[in-house]
Amino acid sequence: MGMSSPRLNRKIQVQRPGYVSDGSGGMTPTWENVGPALSAQRTDVKDAERIVAAGWQSKLVTRFVVRSSEFARSIRRSDRLIHEGVAFEISGIKEVPPGSAFIEITAESDGIA
Repeated sequence: MGMSSPRLNRKIQVQRPGYVSDGSGGMTPTWENVGPALSAQRTDVKDAERIVAAGWQSKLVTRFVVRSSEFARSIRRSDRLIHEGVAFEISGIKEVPPGSAFIEITAESDGIA
């Protein structure tokens, strides 16, 4: 995959943890959409790569590449991504290649996407 021109043909939505009133004076944890939906390239991690990296995992591990922007650089590991209705917990964020115009977000899901 050449980072010079990734195919940003998928959409992801970033969600950040927050709280809403439960109506009886308490607060309930929730997820809130933040920022615009981002165009992304999606690459699922191959089974062999998952086995070597962390022993066998039953989770779907996916790498999303997005264009670097002020918002994309503000994404943090405590956020999550929604893609095709499935929630992905973020496990890593890095520039690819370092100093480039793209950010790679590694994320995991128990769901099927």
